[in-house]
Amino acid sequence: MTAHDAPPTPAVTTRAASTVIWLLVGSAFVMILNETIMSVALPVLVVDLDVPVGTAQWLTSGFLLTMSVIIPITGFLLQRLTPRTVYLMSMTLFSLGTLISAVSPGFGLLLVGRIVQALGTAVMIPLLMTSVIRLVPADQRGAKMGMISLVIAVAPAIGPTISGVILSFLSWRWMFLCVLPIALIALAAGAVFLKLDGETRAIRLDWLSVVLSALAFGGLVFGLSTIGEAARGEAAVPPWLPIVVGVAAMALFVLRQLRLQRTGNPLLDMRPFTHRVFSVALGLSVLGMMSLFGVLILLPLFMQDVLKVSAFVTGIAVLPGGLVMGLLGPFVGKLYDRVGARPLVLPGVAVLALALWGFALVVGEGTPVLVLVGLHIVLVMGLSFMLTPLMTDALGSLPGEIDSHGSAILATLQQVAGAAGTALFVTLMVLFASTPDVAADATGTHAAFLCAAIIGTIAIPFSLLVGGKKKESVSA
Repeated sequence: MTAHDAPPTPAVTTRAASTVIWLLVGSAFVMILNETIMSVALPVLVVDLDVPVGTAQWLTSGFLLTMSVIIPITGFLLQRLTPRTVYLMSMTLFSLGTLISAVSPGFGLLLVGRIVQALGTAVMIPLLMTSVIRLVPADQRGAKMGMISLVIAVAPAIGPTISGVILSFLSWRWMFLCVLPIALIALAAGAVFLKLDGETRAIRLDWLSVVLSALAFGGLVFGLSTIGEAARGEAAVPPWLPIVVGVAAMALFVLRQLRLQRTGNPLLDMRPFTHRVFSVALGLSVLGMMSLFGVLILLPLFMQDVLKVSAFVTGIAVLPGGLVMGLLGPFVGKLYDRVGARPLVLPGVAVLALALWGFALVVGEGTPVLVLVGLHIVLVMGLSFMLTPLMTDALGSLPGEIDSHGSAILATLQQVAGAAGTALFVTLMVLFASTPDVAADATGTHAAFLCAAIIGTIAIPFSLLVGGKKKESVSA
């Protein structure tokens, strides 16, 4: 077996493959939901835990930081360990982190719990993506990837809704206590029903690559996440320092991987970037995720701090958008199987940009909540027509021996994009705020949405690079 051969996927029946995928989708849904469940809770946690807004933001930023550090290693894990082992390890860590968060007496242990949650979550998304590519025939992948888009985009979209409802009646601890039984049930179900063992490869882990990866992705996410704190004069280190370290480590990491591709087993294979379809889809996915996570952090802060609505109303306001995305995911996936990516992505990007410009133009102290709800629905409609076709195109274009690395790259850069979007928009909101010492005001929020609209507009010409015809995906 050569260095780049993928572990053979065992033959499974259609029913068994469907069971595996649905179990992975359900588990990943619960995990990813936790990425944004804190957004509505931040104003509550600032008071309850007696910490500044910038510190409380680390309950989300720390989650994303951990994800960005761990996901690059998953390409190695998915070759070295069986899918069953990876799943059980992932769900065990997530359940443990949820328990720690639920019982934490203060901010420090709560942050630890969030980090342990992220350790489990980081492994699950690449496992889900790789399993779909390996188990599902090429002509049916769009529909299955529609379910993944539901996980990647819908779960973060309804996280604020769930936390808003919980916080209206219960303590913030119940955000974790409600999730814990579901996580334990998923863990037990995986132990019983997940029979996809497969073969493994006795490959060596390059520890230098692990260190460089942690410095690269961790430095970038950390630096981006502290820009907002620096704008308020609260950052412990200047943001440019970890960003420079991250960029330098990234250059060394890429050079190391290119060398290992010739002489050994890279931690993260760079060959997916040589596939044009993958690279174009990856770039557009990154811009889409920046917009999604940016809006998900801006809306709750704006609605609670400027419009003075409750956490409950804030959560309910973003629910219609989450439901629309959930309904559109499988539908768009089936359309992709028929017509390919271009006829879906082009209007999707245009609608995304239109929604972001709408936010930039209407946000103000007297903006009706229903207007924000409508714009949010338009936004997620655009994202729905983008994400499923782009992810399916990206991973379906790769040969089987590098599909696990492709899914790791895609998942990693989506997390970095989420952190970058959150940091960028929060920073602009703080820098341009006309009122000091507040988390959000109308002027600062307008500036942040204006930046988001510009990013959405930049994505339009890039969408023209998406393939014009539906092509047969590379067989896994």
